[in-house]
Amino acid sequence: MLTAGTTSVSRRLLGRLRDVMAGGGTAQERLDKVVTLIAADMVAEVCSCYVMRAGDILELFSTEGLRKDAVHQTRLRVGEGLVGDIAAHARPLALADAQAHPNFAYRPETGEEIFHSLMGVPIIRGSRVVGVLVVQNRTMRHYTDEEIETLETVAMVLAELVASGELVNRSELVPVDGNALLPLRLEGVKLNGGVGIGIAVLHRPRITIRRLVAEDPDVELERLKKALAGIKTALEELFSRPEMRDGEHRDVLETYRMFTEDKGWINRISEAIRTGLTAEAAVQKVHDDTRARMSQITDPYLRERMHDFEDLANRLLQYLSGDDEEVPRGELPENSILIGRNMGPMELFDYDPKRLRGLVLEEGSATAHVAIVARALDIPVVGRVKDVLDKIEPLDPVICDGDNGQVFIRPPDDIRETFADAISQRQLRKAVYARLRDLPAVTRDGVKIAIHMNAGLLLDLQHLHESGSDGIGLYRTELPFMARSSLPDVAAQTLLYKKIMDQAEGKPVVFRTLDVGGDKVLPYWNPYEEDNPAMGWRSIRITLDRPAVMRHQLRALLRAAAGRELSVMFPMVAEVAELVQARRILDIEIEREAQVGNPLPIRVRVGTMLEVPALALQLDALLPLVDFVSIGTNDLMQFLFAVDRGNPRIAERYDTLAPTMMRFMRYVAAKCREYDVSLSVCGEMAGRPLEAMGLIAVGIRSLSVASPSIGPVKTMVRSLNVEELWSYMETLLDSPDHSLRHKLKNFAHDHGVAL
Repeated sequence: MLTAGTTSVSRRLLGRLRDVMAGGGTAQERLDKVVTLIAADMVAEVCSCYVMRAGDILELFSTEGLRKDAVHQTRLRVGEGLVGDIAAHARPLALADAQAHPNFAYRPETGEEIFHSLMGVPIIRGSRVVGVLVVQNRTMRHYTDEEIETLETVAMVLAELVASGELVNRSELVPVDGNALLPLRLEGVKLNGGVGIGIAVLHRPRITIRRLVAEDPDVELERLKKALAGIKTALEELFSRPEMRDGEHRDVLETYRMFTEDKGWINRISEAIRTGLTAEAAVQKVHDDTRARMSQITDPYLRERMHDFEDLANRLLQYLSGDDEEVPRGELPENSILIGRNMGPMELFDYDPKRLRGLVLEEGSATAHVAIVARALDIPVVGRVKDVLDKIEPLDPVICDGDNGQVFIRPPDDIRETFADAISQRQLRKAVYARLRDLPAVTRDGVKIAIHMNAGLLLDLQHLHESGSDGIGLYRTELPFMARSSLPDVAAQTLLYKKIMDQAEGKPVVFRTLDVGGDKVLPYWNPYEEDNPAMGWRSIRITLDRPAVMRHQLRALLRAAAGRELSVMFPMVAEVAELVQARRILDIEIEREAQVGNPLPIRVRVGTMLEVPALALQLDALLPLVDFVSIGTNDLMQFLFAVDRGNPRIAERYDTLAPTMMRFMRYVAAKCREYDVSLSVCGEMAGRPLEAMGLIAVGIRSLSVASPSIGPVKTMVRSLNVEELWSYMETLLDSPDHSLRHKLKNFAHDHGVAL
């Protein structure tokens, strides 16, 4: 930390530097003045500035104290000499006897042999090393920490000059092989899976407003009207695209269209114009006011809606400024990773999706409209990557690892090769899995395992037939509720559920009733503050307390399934009484539909999620009332082990393959067989081949997984002998081990089970 005295020295030096930087002359002339000033202020005989050139070469650009004819002649590779070492490791170096250091590289043309001590710091811009700043003294001077910090502060100022493009063309500052960079791995949150490798394209939709005061308010109001009309026309053209025919991403843009017709928002802009502002200034003023108000809102869904208004405001400004053509300014590179603070749903369509390999956001959540649209376009997305825009430059190499919620900026060659190999292997495995599509999921000893698919968007239905899934074991009905600005009515729900069943083409679909609350918030319900929302007012607790919502959803499901079989599953049932209450509402709706003459499903199957351990202690009372049970392992794990899966410190503390979990599964499977009730597992555990093998070992015969997991799980099943596995598992269940993972891996290896 800088002392008060050092701070005053630093401020004095920075003040002088500011005057030099703001003065006239070329960039080279200003740099020469800066190094002279630094040498004098820090009582150093030498101050030199090296600038990064193409090919990771550090060139001496300016010096006070070394020979002037060495400027632009002395060059060092990154890693060569002390200057190269500072650049390679991006860290300062202070030596009382620099010539004794093993990395010292003598350059006779500089005349530096008479200088003994050296202090150098990297010049960093956006986490990139763009140069090195060095001071030297004849004596063996011991530089203090405060002096190092002062020089680092000065280097921050110089970074702007070096990176401006006045000294070196900016294209030279984008290295080829990454050695002169600061590779970074940033953590975020998975918003959509997949891996993309490409170069950074920064999304900064800022429009500079040059004219604030209007000459004629009527003219400005007419400009506003035309700009809004232009946006609506662009939306209509977007809706006409083939990929926009169906799906929740269309619902998202329908909601966006409603914002363009928000009379309150438009009226506030019009009023601002009437006060004398231009249309652009009025849009910006209202947007700033809206953002200030909404920044006080804690509800994550409502905060996400602010990004739709930001998108709309930016788009209006583009139209008003005349920049209403293709928004990606310039040609989008072939493999692009889009980097932004946040985005509205329309903004993603400004970029060619065929060239996008990933999306990285500083903010964002799974309920963000842009995330829903990206999922529909199959673009990997990582959100909540803190300060990513400050740590990246345009055209930086980037890896977007949506599967693990990580972003690699300027990755070294070995990491890039690893991910490239992983993508290649992924493609090869996909080809292998595709060949298994029409083959049954039957073990080597003839045991049939049903493999169903989890879904939550109409777009997911295309994978139902591509993957060879037996059906949809879990359709999450809450996503359409979350993508809209108001509760969908019976007609809208009926249309959606009918489309799902039509596209399933006779394959079974299990509809889970509305499962919201906790981290899934509806925009039109006031948030309810809870200390522990995962165990609070959510799922069936909400819909039983608001029975009209459940009645409308069940009514829509009954109408959509007319003449077909309907499977309805209630989530987070903790006691049999809740299931009885939900079944009573369903029976009333069936009777009501019959009375009004609406055709009914040929059969209605009723099931429940088993996520709350208490329900497992009531199976003798529960199982006679249901046709099927589905275990949701995500919530079950956190309730069984009292562990918050959203807490990174303990989320991975307990293993899904713990003996306790396996014994629990075996008990439930045995009870369901006793009552002849179908049992499946639909949590994430079922989608991982090793865990799926463990589930099969304790009696589970039906799995419901994300579509990408169907191939890997089916491959495992077809290489497995259940009888051998069951015999082995029986010897493990009473084990005191933390996990059975390693033992099951060894079994798979020894018995040729494909994992």
